[in-house]
Order: sequence, then structure tokens, then C-alpha cells
Amino acid sequence: MMADETTTEPNVRYTVHFSGRVQGVGFRYNTVVVAEEYEVAGFVQNLPDGRVLLVIEGRSTEMDRFLKALNDQMRHHINAFLLDKGPATGVFGPPGL
Repeated sequence: MMADETTTEPNVRYTVHFSGRVQGVGFRYNTVVVAEEYEVAGFVQNLPDGRVLLVIEGRSTEMDRFLKALNDQMRHHINAFLLDKGPATGVFGPPGL
């Protein structure tokens, strides 16, 4: 039996903490540029401890594609990242706007 093509994947929230040389290298700018190619919504900010916080909402498959593209772009600056997944709140509006 084939999956119903009209079924949509529910939105979820990813909270990601990046560590490494992620401040002062255009990490936030590049995150925004890469995100424009995907249906995600959220924010990115520097943290006082030198990490970068990324909070995004959208379909998990789309966000996984976005995170892979971001990692491909910025991998030389990322030493590690911590990813927490949870339910979307909708606070950022619809993904992709």
C-alpha cells in the first residue's frame, strides 16, 4: 500500500547548539543564507560562552536537509553540535516565509 501523498509531515522544533570557531566567522550570516533555500523558520544567535544557538521549526526531513547543507558550508568551523528535538510551537510563523 502506498502512502497517501496528501498527508503532510507535522512540524517539529530543533534546538541546536554549535561549538567550535563559530563566532566571528560569518556563521550566523551563512546560516541565514542557507536557510533561505529551505522551508524552515526560526532564529540564530551568538551565545556568551562562544557557542551559536539555532532554533528552527519545520518538517524534520526539510530541517535535516538544511542542517546537512549548513554543515557542508561551515564544517571547518564546527567542532560539535548538540541537537534537541521537540514539538513545534508555531511562534516563528509558517516555515519558508
